Amino acid sequence: MSPARLDDAIAQLRNGRIAEAARICKSLLKADRGNQDALYILAVAEMQNQRFHEADELLARLLALNPKIALAWANRGNARIALKDPEGAVAAFDGAIAAEPMFVEAHFNRAKLLKDLGRLEDALAGYDRCLALAPAFVDALMNRGNVLGMLGRHAEALACYDQCLALQPGLLEAHYNRGNVLMRLGRHEEARASYGRAVALNPAFSEAYFARCHAKIMLCDWTDFATESERIKAAIEKATGPLPAFHLLARLSAAEQLRSARSHVAQNCPPSEPLWRGERYAHERIRLAYLSADFRDHPVALLTAGLFEQHERSRFEVVGISFGRDDASPVRGRLKKSFDRFIEVQAMSDEDIARLLREHEIDIAVDLNGFTSGGRPAVFARRPAPVQVNYLGYAGTLGSDHWDYIIADRFVVRDEDHRHYAEKVVQMPHTFMVNDGARKLAERVPSRPEAGLPETGFVFCCFNNAFKITPDAFDVWMRLLRQVEGSVLWLSNPNANAAGNLRREAEARGVAAERLIFAPKTALNEDHLARMRLADLFIDTFHFNAHATAADALWAGVPVLTCSGATFASRVAGSLLGAVGLPELVTHSPQDYEALALRLARDRDALSGIRQTLARNRDRLALFDTKRFARHLEAAYIRMWELAQAGARPQAFALTPSEAT
Repeated sequence: MSPARLDDAIAQLRNGRIAEAARICKSLLKADRGNQDALYILAVAEMQNQRFHEADELLARLLALNPKIALAWANRGNARIALKDPEGAVAAFDGAIAAEPMFVEAHFNRAKLLKDLGRLEDALAGYDRCLALAPAFVDALMNRGNVLGMLGRHAEALACYDQCLALQPGLLEAHYNRGNVLMRLGRHEEARASYGRAVALNPAFSEAYFARCHAKIMLCDWTDFATESERIKAAIEKATGPLPAFHLLARLSAAEQLRSARSHVAQNCPPSEPLWRGERYAHERIRLAYLSADFRDHPVALLTAGLFEQHERSRFEVVGISFGRDDASPVRGRLKKSFDRFIEVQAMSDEDIARLLREHEIDIAVDLNGFTSGGRPAVFARRPAPVQVNYLGYAGTLGSDHWDYIIADRFVVRDEDHRHYAEKVVQMPHTFMVNDGARKLAERVPSRPEAGLPETGFVFCCFNNAFKITPDAFDVWMRLLRQVEGSVLWLSNPNANAAGNLRREAEARGVAAERLIFAPKTALNEDHLARMRLADLFIDTFHFNAHATAADALWAGVPVLTCSGATFASRVAGSLLGAVGLPELVTHSPQDYEALALRLARDRDALSGIRQTLARNRDRLALFDTKRFARHLEAAYIRMWELAQAGARPQAFALTPSEAT
């Protein structure tokens, strides 16, 4: 009679009558507690009822009787996942594989868990074993590509996505992921094509649409620019789907950036229990952790290296938490020495990084990435520290109270704009941007011909990233070239397609293509700084200013002309100019910007006077005084820490020049 009743229980389960299936199994187990089939079917019924504790206990009983049942191990792994016990789930899938080494799904699920745990090399090995058993398993190929991308092995990741598409040409996710990895490889034209195929497959896939817009602007392809900008704004207004916040900074108002950031956090930082729950630490020194993927040859590292060295060790214990790869660069070596502790966490999960911060009882955690490449915002969503700060890497709000404060100044975030920030705004006394006053410039300045420039003629330059160049700024630049005879525009060498597009745009505006000159990347930053001295005037982009690039120009002695807008990203160069005593180079409309650029290009004496002022002020005023900046930033940290110690909510505040540690 028992086999018939088991068949009935299975039939009931298949027909969705879970309660009846469970009743039959419980009846059988009353008669025989060791009925393995009844235990298994009842466990499956409990899983379907989302009673995972009960299912787990039943499967444990079953496996104690017979540890060779691979499906029982696999189901126990699924139960442990539901119970938020990933380590227990990995152990369960290990049991399934031990019982049945060819169990493909167990290999796959185990690898997924290892990826989520941050054990990326182990996850990769797991996917390899899975694919050895099932070479056409598309989901395993896709996830293997994702892991390779996380490890920075982008060419191999691309090969995985190509294999996926060979098997399933219409696979939307593979086209999108392929676009992402091509962007990281700098192959922007191919990335745009991949994103375009994803959009064609699903026009409502907003992430692919926005990514394609970003790929286009990296190519300086401005076809449909206005139409795309309006569609982006409409999507933000309606909050339709996830929004890639960083890609949109150059196209949005401050209010729109806040909505975009909120959407991005909601999509990428799922709610979790806070790890810090109001405890008061009693350390002799404030434990200050800087978290970044960019502790390498990167603008953020070049700006901050001196700051980490200058922190007052009697008051602060300074920890570096590195998400990114070790590029073995000189700046990486310098950074590692500048921290009291430098911890490599690239292979760790967000959860484990957050727990690491909590276990170290970090008082203040500073996010130097935000939503930029390699950032780990989900670490901050787990609230591992009493005070969490958004600083430097992301020029805008992160859209959530996961970050208590944003470091700004009165220029980049005006008082009336605080409402557009989820964080409390801290206004530094001179500028928000730290600079390393010990940066080197190569002693030898190349000749103009060596740098590809004409011997004579006015050199306008802009070494900003290609995505910051927008049609309205380019229109002004081309009018300047037409009006200043013999002048050239010196730009960073973006990519071949972008350079070609910019030359075509120049010709369409009546400027010969050869008057745009593209500077190749130098091996050493100090060589780039030295050659910048060949430029007469740095002319800034509008909606996303020069940031570290403006600091480079000013450090090299080149005046920067900017047009400030209404967002953080569009006001940074103005902040730097104020801190170096050149507010007269800050304009507030494209018309004034163009007029001043033209006047300076025609009046060499006026421009020479500005260069002399910059030379006097560079080593005298606040912009490049790293020690002074460190003291002010420490005063800000101490005020944040004191509020937290008192149990008070974060508060906006402004530091005065006299406030320092």
